[in-house]
Amino acid sequence: MKKSILYLLVLGLLSYFNASAQNIAIGVRGGISIPNLTAGGSQQNPLNTGYSSRQGPDVGIFAEFKFSDLFSLQPMLEYSSQGGKKDGLQAFPTPSQIAEAYQAQNQTPPTYLYANYKSEAKLNYLMLPVLAKFGYNFHQSHFRIYVDAGPFLGLLVSAHQVTSGSSQFYADASGQQPLPYGEQSFNSNNDIKSQLNKVNFGIEGNLGLAYKIKRSSIFIEGGGNYGFLNIQKGTANGKNNTGAATADVGCALAFGK
Repeated sequence: MKKSILYLLVLGLLSYFNASAQNIAIGVRGGISIPNLTAGGSQQNPLNTGYSSRQGPDVGIFAEFKFSDLFSLQPMLEYSSQGGKKDGLQAFPTPSQIAEAYQAQNQTPPTYLYANYKSEAKLNYLMLPVLAKFGYNFHQSHFRIYVDAGPFLGLLVSAHQVTSGSSQFYADASGQQPLPYGEQSFNSNNDIKSQLNKVNFGIEGNLGLAYKIKRSSIFIEGGGNYGFLNIQKGTANGKNNTGAATADVGCALAFGK
């Protein structure tokens, strides 16, 4: 029942746009996503801080409903890579066997230990942005410059924490207090989708330059997106927001008047 209502709502919106718009363009775009994870508010700890940007694909299909030479509305279905990475000395939760060794000596085990390895959070979302688009055609030219912005709804498709390398364990963040366990392997690929919220909500925006060829156009654009919701379900590993810078090229074909 809910799916039928959603289908009718989408169909109604598309019918309205079709009736109101002067012309419609269908297009595709693809490029690179450069995402990162930012620590959220007061939930900062050694696990959710210190991320740098990773790289992944950004692909979308869209429909552009043009209402005037200045304004159009562009809903899009977008596959977006998100996440972040760390490389070097970083924290991880103290393993239970090491915590038990501390307790056997009547010592309080540390919450975190540290090691030198690589870690990458690979998150992939299917996003539905609806962008308000404003453009300007250069006088007696095929070039058009535009800017767009609007909200998006994102659905988590997959999430993996990939680690690699080997290292000693350290009791401190500076790596000056090695523990007597020798080097340990960090090679693993863990599915963490169940630990994350399935839905995200945020904003997306782009700045682009298009070149018109008859009823078609090719374009290049750069922009980004940012999710307002924390991605983790719990607080054990802190809270993070995800967002990405994007660079894409694409083409569109116009129909209508």
